Amino acid sequence: MQISKKIAVVGSGLVGSLLAIYLRKAGHTVHVFDRSPDIRQIQFSGRSINLAMSNRGWKALDGVGVGDAVRAIAIPMDKRAIHLVDKLNFQNYGQEGESIYSISRGTLNRKMIDLAEAAGAEFFFEHKIWDVTLDDATLHIGETERGAWEDKKYDMVFGADGAFSRIRHRMQRQSMFDYSQEFLPIGYKELNIPANSDATHKLDKNSFHIWPRGEYMLIALPNLDGSFTCTLFMPFEGENSFASLKDQKEVEAFFEKNLPDTIDVIPKLTEDFFKNPTSTLVTMKCFPWTYEDKIALIGDACHAIVPFYGQGMNAGFEDISILYEMIEKYGDDWKTIFSEYQKSRKPNADAIAELSYRNFMEMSSKTADEKFLLQKKIEKSFSDKYPEKWIPLYSRVTFSDRPYAEALAIGDYQNAIMEEVLKMENIENIWDSEVVEKKILELLGEKG
Repeated sequence: MQISKKIAVVGSGLVGSLLAIYLRKAGHTVHVFDRSPDIRQIQFSGRSINLAMSNRGWKALDGVGVGDAVRAIAIPMDKRAIHLVDKLNFQNYGQEGESIYSISRGTLNRKMIDLAEAAGAEFFFEHKIWDVTLDDATLHIGETERGAWEDKKYDMVFGADGAFSRIRHRMQRQSMFDYSQEFLPIGYKELNIPANSDATHKLDKNSFHIWPRGEYMLIALPNLDGSFTCTLFMPFEGENSFASLKDQKEVEAFFEKNLPDTIDVIPKLTEDFFKNPTSTLVTMKCFPWTYEDKIALIGDACHAIVPFYGQGMNAGFEDISILYEMIEKYGDDWKTIFSEYQKSRKPNADAIAELSYRNFMEMSSKTADEKFLLQKKIEKSFSDKYPEKWIPLYSRVTFSDRPYAEALAIGDYQNAIMEEVLKMENIENIWDSEVVEKKILELLGEKG
């Protein structure tokens, strides 16, 4: 049993709530602060990309026994449904029985706060944290940035307050603190496919739906009530962009021309399009993530990534799994716990940022490309036959908890092999043959 500490978690989002449960499990007093009202008391809509829970997330939830409570609000998706202009292709995600799980962000966040309260964490909503004194873990809380502040001293503070973290903002003002943020020239907007009148889904409910169109795309993930949360990703400027869709007529014409099979299923298209905000996508990196044994950043506060691998929440939850491993290993030596936590996580956070960025290219362009689909078929066939020799990159990221950095490195190596295989004569017709199988084994052996 650890020496009980008084710990503040700033941010009541998914990572902050799960972290609070883990810290309670370790026997600490936990106060969670959030500048927003209690999400359980308000409507949550218009700014969400549904979450895709995969192995890393489940491992963290099961580690404190809350996985089953979350499974009850999740829908398994075992495949991609790729909506081309003239046809629909299905592409399975992993081996038989492997799925990612669609969960509404608002529903999950409410559930996580309930579970954290049940574990004994105390929540303080509408408490604005403007600053933190790093040396003695004192939070400065007030109505406004310039007004009177109340000071609350803790043994340590975790910044789980997202990509624009106030806790990180204070850490950035030390020397030798590296920080970068990069916005994509692409934004996103939430749309909605409502349920049928009998509460069934209008599209296949166990698929991740994607309309790949090159520089823009639409995705749709199922909800429990029969609806789908859709997200339109699009450049801010240019020919097919948010800037080019200025009025109802232009939006309707754009969808009729480019996404014709969505017209009938998104009845409030123009209403949602103009009502819901256009949000930005940012990759944020920084280092160090910790200060002495007093302050630590976790989740998006230290590694915000773009959402195209469905790993933002999973990576944040995995931070907590790794942190807890360090707590179990080093007991009360928080300096070492923090130091080992950031050393373990930083290269993996960088790797998943890179993979997420690349996956936009894959989802928006390559899923419509015959050569890419052929590559996936060859990989699947080879991997089914030789599972010990070839785990596809997507499965390494999504259906395992091996390090992201390892997945990135092996994925690059496998891709180089596949480039050679795709150059084989008549590959379109011989892809499932012994010749191709031998070629892959030979290429693996060359470096193996």
